[in-house]
Amino acid sequence: MSQPELIPPDELQAIQQQANRVLDELDRILLGHHEVHKLLLIGILSRGHVLLEGLPGVGKTALVKALGQLLSLDFKRIQFTPDLLPSDILGCNILQMEPDGTRKMSFQPGAIFSNILLADEINRASPKTQSAMLEAMQERAVTLLGETRPLPDPFFVLASQNPIELEGTYPIPEAQLDRFLFKIAVSGVNADVLTDIISTRRRGEPPVPKWRLGREELQGLFAAMDRIYLSRPVAAYMARLVAAGHPGDSDALPEIKRYTAFGASPRAAIALAESARAAALLAGRPTVGFEDVRYVAPAVLNHRLILNYQARLEKVTSFDLIELLLKQIDPAGIEWPGDIVLEQPEATA
Repeated sequence: MSQPELIPPDELQAIQQQANRVLDELDRILLGHHEVHKLLLIGILSRGHVLLEGLPGVGKTALVKALGQLLSLDFKRIQFTPDLLPSDILGCNILQMEPDGTRKMSFQPGAIFSNILLADEINRASPKTQSAMLEAMQERAVTLLGETRPLPDPFFVLASQNPIELEGTYPIPEAQLDRFLFKIAVSGVNADVLTDIISTRRRGEPPVPKWRLGREELQGLFAAMDRIYLSRPVAAYMARLVAAGHPGDSDALPEIKRYTAFGASPRAAIALAESARAAALLAGRPTVGFEDVRYVAPAVLNHRLILNYQARLEKVTSFDLIELLLKQIDPAGIEWPGDIVLEQPEATA
């Protein structure tokens, strides 16, 4: 398939300003989380689902609600609990009486029929309830009683989880984790940011957005994403990053073989390609560069590298291995010889 024509510089600049205005507004609403906001916006532009992991009170829910307001999208929230049922998310068929006295089944859509679904504390729901979202996250459709209903376009699952609570929680299965484009760690903020929050935010309430992106403008950003050029050398670099994360691969690093049980799926390579396009768009570049791949790689791969017991024993994290991959794998794909001895030319008389 031929690559699309490059976006003209003036058009690209206007699109970049539009996208960065969303980012600036997020920075104004939720203080001290610029990198989280940037990755979240990249995830949205890539039409991917995002998992936010952080301690209570760091602003995960407020961030997702603010994003829904900024993008003028339909937003719904589900508080996941152990007694939550699949029908609470997907909806159900209810027997209703018609005016003529007949009865028929009527479908009542669940909260998942929205543009943005905030799955709050998703790891609190049972595996049965979590699995109800697998089809929706991958195929953007819901099948009930043999009938498949498409979800609104666009559709995003923005989920949150608390990394320190273990009681009453169910770890998200790897099959569902793989459907998240990004897993983003949301940390606390420093004392200066806390001072600003205390001084300017009564009861911690974020300000109302001063500007919103229209739905047509959002579709324009999606269309621009499709026109960002991805060269074959950059695509080959993404493929090598994913392949080198598999312990059984011939080019796998010794540390990968030692600490990794399973590597990332082909979906990770697709996620790298789409999110790198969005990173290039935010930077105002019409083509994807190696720096764009390196920027999004930790968020794409950190939840897809399955570590073994040895890694947990030695406290090696997936971020450690990703950093090693980015350092060791040459973007150009050139294998330099170790020692080169140049022959000295013979002296002439």
